[in-house]
Amino acid sequence: MTGLAAGSSDVLQHLLLDLVLKAVIALVALGVLALGMRAIRRRTPRPPRPPRP
Repeated sequence: MTGLAAGSSDVLQHLLLDLVLKAVIALVALGVLALGMRAIRRRTPRPPRPPRP
């Protein structure tokens, strides 16, 4: 029984590590996306504002 319990603990640890790594990768990807969108926004010309009434 102890071998089976230790094996399930290893699997759980592996799954948690996998989840944390995927979350970190997703956060880094969102950061890169935000920086790219900010750079594009700064480089594109903006249309003139309509006059205020």
